Amino acid sequence: MTQIINAKQGKITPEMELVAENEGVDKETLRERISRGTVVIPANRNHKGFRPCGIGEGLSIKVNANLGTSSDRVYLEQEIKKLRVAIEAGADTVMDLSTGGDIDLCRRTVLEYSTVPVGTVPIYQAVVETINEKGGLIHLSVEKIFEVIEKHAEDGVDFITVHCGLTRSALRLLKDQGRITDIVSRGGAFLTTWMLYHERENPLYEHYDRLLEIARRYDLTLSLGDGLRPGSLADATDRAQIHELITLGELTKAAWEQGVQVMIEGPGHVPLNQIKANVLIQKRLCHNAPFYVLGPLVTDIAAGYDHIACAIGGAIAGEAGADFLCYVTPSEHLCLPEPEDVREGVIAAKIAAHAADIARGNPKAIERDRQMSEARKRLDWDKQVELAIDPEMAKKRRDTSPPAESDVCTMCGKFCAIKQVREYFSR
Repeated sequence: MTQIINAKQGKITPEMELVAENEGVDKETLRERISRGTVVIPANRNHKGFRPCGIGEGLSIKVNANLGTSSDRVYLEQEIKKLRVAIEAGADTVMDLSTGGDIDLCRRTVLEYSTVPVGTVPIYQAVVETINEKGGLIHLSVEKIFEVIEKHAEDGVDFITVHCGLTRSALRLLKDQGRITDIVSRGGAFLTTWMLYHERENPLYEHYDRLLEIARRYDLTLSLGDGLRPGSLADATDRAQIHELITLGELTKAAWEQGVQVMIEGPGHVPLNQIKANVLIQKRLCHNAPFYVLGPLVTDIAAGYDHIACAIGGAIAGEAGADFLCYVTPSEHLCLPEPEDVREGVIAAKIAAHAADIARGNPKAIERDRQMSEARKRLDWDKQVELAIDPEMAKKRRDTSPPAESDVCTMCGKFCAIKQVREYFSR
């Protein structure tokens, strides 16, 4: 029994109870949204000892942090450190995108140590192992793909990215129209290479029923990936991207009919003035399924500061209706992130999510800001630090520059505006 099947049968699961309590929403309302597919709770029945979260309609916007080894950097201890940093900074989920070293060990270690839901992209491991064993991506078999998916599900992975909407017809559109950056999705590029060489349809699309059977057995949430997401502003919202989205809408309904939870992944590089349109199109074409966006990044030239470009786009996307933000770190487009990059990426995305939650009228988000304002009026510095999105940084900044008068800060010192007028306004 999956979360969505239980919800359709009128049953409230322990995971629904927990999410409703954490979000401050009515349990029955939450159950009804899950039954319609507008909310998901990624919670593989084999994953133990973690804190489930809800993603979707009427809930706070969630943030994901990516980690994992690469072919050039294989340091498992470093990835576990990133995991801890991400969770401490407030990540609601993490994804292990490992492509180097012992991928099984890395995934299982992340699952062991993570206190939040864990996602993966199984096609990465299927391709890496095929290349290592047979010398080339073209030797990848359909059986290998599903063998790896089943392994991830059995291990307890809560959600997987699968690029099921990347079809041969979508590739023809992409070829005809042309792009600056063509395909920037690693999973999308893997599948495209295989499809072009074999002149066959995407196996994740062709054998979608098989994927649904595995997902239903483990209550594995499918994150339907955007293999044709734009990698530059000039490529945003083109025919290939929208074609893939239309296909994902069809696959969403098929998943719901089989009792499988689904969310939709969205574009990476999008001009500021196109973000709201992208969200509205997704919600319309994919039947209001939860929307998971990478950023989106609002400029292509913020290398070293892409977490800021991501936060700008994420705030606008969240206000427009996106439900789940995938963080970007300062290392995006440049190198594998270090733990401090992970921290900065999570904090930037959390700020974006919180700003969007306020714009959407989320009572808990609005109340937190109100409490911060009251603490500032009282010059209650301990409370201000406690309420900050990054309390560690707030305390560090204040301790680094102590004021002469303890109840103010060194920006204004004895000329603190609040302190000067407080007595008058308190009468």
